[in-house]
Amino acid sequence: MNLHEYQGKSLLKRFGVAVPVGMIACTPEAAVQAAMQIQSETGSEVWAVKAQIHAGGRGKGGGVKIAKNLAEVKIHAGNIIGMQLVTHQTGPAGKKVHKVLIEQNIYYKGESEPKEFYISILMNRKAGRNMIIYSRQGGMSIEDVAAETPELIFTEEIDPVIGIQPFQCRKVAFNLGLEGNANKEMVAFVKNLYNAYLGIDASLVEINPLMKTSDNKIIAADAKVTVDNNALFRHADILEMRDLNEEDPTEVEAGKFDLNYVKLDGNVGCMVNGAGLAMATMDIIKLSGGEPANFLDVGGSASAKRVEEAFRIIMKDENVKAILVNIFGGIVRCDRVATGIVDAYKNIGEIKIPIIIRLQGTNAEAGKKIIDESGLKVYSAIQLQDAAELVTKVLAC
Repeated sequence: MNLHEYQGKSLLKRFGVAVPVGMIACTPEAAVQAAMQIQSETGSEVWAVKAQIHAGGRGKGGGVKIAKNLAEVKIHAGNIIGMQLVTHQTGPAGKKVHKVLIEQNIYYKGESEPKEFYISILMNRKAGRNMIIYSRQGGMSIEDVAAETPELIFTEEIDPVIGIQPFQCRKVAFNLGLEGNANKEMVAFVKNLYNAYLGIDASLVEINPLMKTSDNKIIAADAKVTVDNNALFRHADILEMRDLNEEDPTEVEAGKFDLNYVKLDGNVGCMVNGAGLAMATMDIIKLSGGEPANFLDVGGSASAKRVEEAFRIIMKDENVKAILVNIFGGIVRCDRVATGIVDAYKNIGEIKIPIIIRLQGTNAEAGKKIIDESGLKVYSAIQLQDAAELVTKVLAC
């Protein structure tokens, strides 16, 4: 589950990670009040006004502005709230901004020049260990750094048995070229950040930029935090942070019926029971000349109600030209699934796009017979290759 910047920072702060003083606002007037409150706490007379959406590249899209007085806070907040913010991660449609984060200025002048770094923590699946990725080149895309100056990217793998060690935190600070108080602050920052990553069951924590201020403080200027969905059952407080406005409405609706659904850009909808089989089905669609329009796992039970809702969700995608239903009857019996498909088909009404139904496993023949005798305008198959050939046939019509 993705979090907004302000939500991620609030979680990191619980573990001692230094973040700027900031407040959320949903109106220009609230933004001014937030700026005044921040000024009273920090003395800051300059503020960052930052759009809160689940996407990077907000600054380039006009979603991050610096206000040098309260009048500018109101103007920037008024321009950003309600805008359709387009970045390289949102796609051309962009995302509507509903709130802004007002933060204290951390780029103030002091005894030294402020510097921007990059640091993230995620799972290295190949090694089976958590990994810290960091660089002196902060404030820009890490992909660009990797392409242009890969020698400036450092990594540190953490042994899951003994956890992060003090020497590893010191190594990060050393490789970032820090000395004195900044070095000590970075050592503590890395340790606290890793503890936060573990403590909230995150799958990604990314700080870009990570600031060394002019008075040698280390502060997370930005924060991208993603929490593992499988661990949310033990983080009720984090689950409450879920912002449905930032998620695909169809995927949200699918979740209400315990359907694992991800919308794609293809022309063949697929309905499958089991994640592995769903991936294989997407492969066979590609091999047959089509493009999968979605990933949809109806689960092991594949009840009539769930099948019906799956059909409704798939057909909301105007790009879908055919639907491939691929059910393996292991726990569930194919004849029951077939009955559920027939009932769902009748409840929904006329479905104008072709449907290919492939049943295999327990009572597959009986299931195929139910489909064939239903009078529905569907294509039935038992072998996966037969289903693939039918996909090719219907797309060619």
